[in-house]
Amino acid sequence: MSVNRTNSSVIGLDIGTVRIGVAKAYWPDGIPTPYTTLANDDSLIANLKQIIDSENVSLLVIGLPRNMNSQSTKQTDYVKRFAKGLSKTTGLPVRFQDEAVTSIRAEEELRARGKAYDKGDIDKLSASYILDDYFHADRREGFPLEHKSI
Repeated sequence: MSVNRTNSSVIGLDIGTVRIGVAKAYWPDGIPTPYTTLANDDSLIANLKQIIDSENVSLLVIGLPRNMNSQSTKQTDYVKRFAKGLSKTTGLPVRFQDEAVTSIRAEEELRARGKAYDKGDIDKLSASYILDDYFHADRREGFPLEHKSI
């Protein structure tokens, strides 16, 4: 599946069993911003579809969790199953991006700001880091990542 890089956006997802952090960026600038946090419940797919439609999304970038030795975990398997189902449901390509320490980085940044924050703030900022890491890798490689899908 090729990706439309014109007049469309990309969303990054930090998948959790309770919440999903969402970030977005527009092609071609690729500057991610935290967007929202969604409950991982029965309304999740409908809520994601609404975002996809309203933001003209052409690509989903999903954080891939692994342990500190880069090995798969139960959460890795959960995220891969979720991504496969989401791609099938939306018809959009999905790319994975290593999400190592994105939540830790997000919480450190939010703490440094000195303002109150909650777990949802951490999740959506973490999603923006996932998306930012994807764009940096994509640029380094000359944009070949559109060919790597699930």
